[in-house]
Amino acid sequence: MTANPSTKTYKNFINGVWTDSVTGQTYPVFNPAHTADIVGHFQSSIPQDAENAVDSAYEASKEWAKMPAPQRGAILYRALGIMERRSRELAEAITIEEGKPIADAIGEVKRAMNIIEYAAGEGRRLFGYTTPSELPDTVAYTIKRPIGVVALITPWNFPLAIPAWKLAPCLIAGNTVIYKPASSTPLSAVKLVEVFEEAGLPTGVLNLVTGPGGSVGNTLIEDPRVGGISFTGSTEIGTQISTRASELLKKVQCEMGGKNAAIILKDADLDKAVSGVVSGAFGSTGQRCTATSRVIVEEAIYDDFMSLLIKQTAALSIGDGMNEKNDIAPLSSQNQINTVLEYIGIGTEEGAKLKYGGNQLRDGEFSEGYYVQPTIFEDVKSDMRIAQEEIFGPVLTVFRASNAKDAIKINNNVQFGLSSSIYTQNLVKAHEYINTAQTGMVHVNAPTLGGEVHLPFGGLGASGTGQREQGIEGFEFFSETVTVYIDHSSGAKERSRFI
Repeated sequence: MTANPSTKTYKNFINGVWTDSVTGQTYPVFNPAHTADIVGHFQSSIPQDAENAVDSAYEASKEWAKMPAPQRGAILYRALGIMERRSRELAEAITIEEGKPIADAIGEVKRAMNIIEYAAGEGRRLFGYTTPSELPDTVAYTIKRPIGVVALITPWNFPLAIPAWKLAPCLIAGNTVIYKPASSTPLSAVKLVEVFEEAGLPTGVLNLVTGPGGSVGNTLIEDPRVGGISFTGSTEIGTQISTRASELLKKVQCEMGGKNAAIILKDADLDKAVSGVVSGAFGSTGQRCTATSRVIVEEAIYDDFMSLLIKQTAALSIGDGMNEKNDIAPLSSQNQINTVLEYIGIGTEEGAKLKYGGNQLRDGEFSEGYYVQPTIFEDVKSDMRIAQEEIFGPVLTVFRASNAKDAIKINNNVQFGLSSSIYTQNLVKAHEYINTAQTGMVHVNAPTLGGEVHLPFGGLGASGTGQREQGIEGFEFFSETVTVYIDHSSGAKERSRFI
C-alpha cells in the first residue's frame, strides 16, 4: 500500500523532546472503518528506546518527588483545562484509530477529564494518619512516598481513559512515568502526552514509547530502576507480567479479562433490563472489559425477554463511528474480527443456537472496515468455550435459570470475576446476589458497565491482581507507606523487645 505523502509521522516523547526511535523505523496505523486510510506512522521502538525513557524518568524522579503534591495537582488542573479545550479533537482521534462510535469516544474523553479532576484534588488529600504510641514521649504517624519510576502499559480499547486513570494518580503520588500504549492505538497516547506537555509537566516526568509490546514491555519490566508496573490487557499477558514482576520484587497491578453476566429475574422491569443488556453487550462493539457477554434469564420470563432482546438488537444501526447516528462501529482490527468470527464458529460447533446475527458485513459501506453483526446465542451451556472465554466483541450468550440461586451459580461458574449485574425488584434477592456474586463490582438494576472515578475498579480471579485502580485504592498502589516514630524524650528509655 502506498502511503499518502501528507500522512503524519508521530514521535516518541523522551526527556521532554519528541524524538525518533533509535532505528528510525516506523509502522502505520489504519482506520478500522476504512482500512485504506492511514491514521499515521508511529515509532517502532526497540529496547534501547525503552532504556532511554527509563534514564529520563529516573533522572527526573527525585526532583518531581520533592515537589509538594498540591503543586503537582495544579499541573493536573491545567491539563484538565487543556483537555476540555481539545475534547472534540481527542474524541475524533479515538474513533479514527480504535473505531468506536463518536458518542462513546466523547464519553471516554469526559471520563478521562473526570479522572484528572479527581486526582488533582487528591493532591491535597494524600493522607497518612497519627496514632498513639505505646511508649511515652513518642509520636507515631505514617506518610506516603512515591514508588519512583513506574511503567504504564495500556490497552487499545480505551486508549485515553485507561491511560488517564493510571497516569493521573501516578503523577499526583510523585512518580515519574514511562507510558507504553497499545501498538494499534498510539495516536490517543500522543495527544494525551501533548496535553501534559502543554500543562507544564517538568522534563523527564512523563515519557512515551510506542511500538511492539514484547521487546519494549519486557525491557521496562526487567529494568531494576522501574519500581512499579501497572498493566491492563489480556489475562495471559497480565499473568506473565505479574509473575515476573513479583520475582523481581516490584509492585505490580494487572487489570485483565472479564466474562460479565447480567441476571434477569422474573420480577424485573423487562424494558429496563433489555435496554441495559443491549447497551452492555453491544455498546462500543462489545470491546469493553466490563461488557455484558452473558445474560442469565429466569425461566418464567425467558420467552418475553428474548423477544424484546431480538427486537432491540435488530434496531441497532451499524457503520462508521464518525457518523453520530450509528450505534455499533467496526471492530478495532483484523485480529479482532478474526477472533470474533472464530468464536462465532466455535459456538455453532459446540451446539449453541445462533439466534441472531453472526455474520461479517462486507458489502457497500462495510466493504472497507472490520464489521460484524451483533450476535446472540441461546441454549448455551456453562462448559462451552463461548460461555467461558473472553470474546471481546459483540457476542452475547443467553442462559436459562430455574431461580435466583441457580442464576447466581451460573454467574459464578467462570474463572473471571470483574463485573456482574442483577435486575430484580426483590431486595432480599438483590442482597443475596450482592453477598454471593464472585465479582469485584456488582450492579443492581443497571448494566455491567464501567464505574465512577472515586470508587475502586477491578475484579477477582483471572480478572485482576494487585491493588484496585481508581478511587483511594488507586493512590495506594502508586504510593509506599512509611511509618515514622519520633522519640522526643530527654533521656534513655526501655523499648519493646518483641520486634
